[in-house]
Amino acid sequence: MSGRAAPFYCPYCGDEDLRPHAASHGAWECRGCMRAFSLSFLGLISPGGDPA
Repeated sequence: MSGRAAPFYCPYCGDEDLRPHAASHGAWECRGCMRAFSLSFLGLISPGGDPA
């Protein structure tokens, strides 16, 4: 398994000019639309899709 993955494009405008935002883990900024956003791993789901 590789290290942490980086997003390929902005979820808001689709631009690919992304840079890490501040020192926050999982935070990114888009230079295209000037938005900052964060990504996080929520967990695994069961094969049946049951949220429990």
